[in-house]
Amino acid sequence: MRGLSALLLAVALPHLALAGPWGLVTGGKDDQTNLVVTIPLAEGDPIGKVQAIQFGKTVVPAQRTSAGLTFVIPKVKAGEKIAIGPSDTPIDVIGFESQDGALQLGGRKVLEFFKPAHDPKDHYYTFKPFHHVFDPVDGKTTLTNGSAKTAKDGQFPHHRGLFFGWNRISYDGKTADIWHGTDNVFSQFDKLLDSGFGPVLGFEKVAISWHGKDGATFIDEERSLTAYAVSGGSVIDFTSTLKTDRKSVKLDGDPQHAGFHFRANMEVSKNGKENTYYLRPDGKGKIGETRNWEAPKPDPKNKSEMTKPDPRTINQPWNAMSFVVGGKRYTLLRIVHPDNPKDSRGSERDYGRFGDYFEYTVTPEKPLRVKYRIWVQAGEMTVDQCAAMAAAFRTPAEAKVFGAKP
Repeated sequence: MRGLSALLLAVALPHLALAGPWGLVTGGKDDQTNLVVTIPLAEGDPIGKVQAIQFGKTVVPAQRTSAGLTFVIPKVKAGEKIAIGPSDTPIDVIGFESQDGALQLGGRKVLEFFKPAHDPKDHYYTFKPFHHVFDPVDGKTTLTNGSAKTAKDGQFPHHRGLFFGWNRISYDGKTADIWHGTDNVFSQFDKLLDSGFGPVLGFEKVAISWHGKDGATFIDEERSLTAYAVSGGSVIDFTSTLKTDRKSVKLDGDPQHAGFHFRANMEVSKNGKENTYYLRPDGKGKIGETRNWEAPKPDPKNKSEMTKPDPRTINQPWNAMSFVVGGKRYTLLRIVHPDNPKDSRGSERDYGRFGDYFEYTVTPEKPLRVKYRIWVQAGEMTVDQCAAMAAAFRTPAEAKVFGAKP
């Protein structure tokens, strides 16, 4: 499965004679970084032939997708109005491609989908699919933890890469733990549903089935991962839809074993306490300091009252972890889309695993849909940088086309 060549391409853009500027992008209420803009297109719309967008003196590549014409604006100030138009200036672009199971950009690994068929004889190694993330500079260092043959391999080896699941699932009087894969419960990749590769983005949409102790499917998942070509790091969008034909499937768990999480390379479990810290909307944390949502319980100081969870662990728009792999520091930012179910309950660990979960009941009439964005870069970040990245995903700018004709 291959997309565009990873060779450097010189793109000579056709002149469409569109009177410009023919569009306007308006920034949101906050400064935004790496703003993904998609202009919806009708069938046969000549704008769909545009291969590059110009604003001011900046020219960026554009790519036609099923959603429309997509491009990325590096920075937008709060409320800023940016006039856009097609460009016929030749630009050098590098295309995404799928190579040996990995999504690559110019030969640099960005993302890899670990998706072996489930093998009952090798259950622990194959009981759930997940995604590896790589060094955003050269793609050579794997920043995520992989599959293990046994539960004794390393620290908490059931935490793998970018992964998604719940440990307390109930349906039809049965229970299942997709997170740990106990009692032969597993999820597995079934087939590729769609894919696309170009100068702006590369994506894969896949079908994944969730199986109970009896081997029967109780959830069908459609999962998409999209990577964007930007400078300074890697942008990865994770979206998932869970559907069922059962009467209902209750997803429940705890902050450490449910939801969408990132687990760093196993090396971090050895050096995390000395090197790992978190950046949050309220500031930079101390080395080794973590926050975790805790369920209410009788207050030891007043038995007649219940404790309250730390509000800083509930419905947080983003969280970032800074950690060291191979002697090099990285920061990974995890952004939650505001359309995701509430309340989300956060979890952090100094050994390099963090994320959040929520309770949800999936029915045939009410599937679960979630959206997250990951940004990873070499070095450290500031709170303001994280906030600008989050704003671009959570409150995207408004894009309008004036309707110019060729």
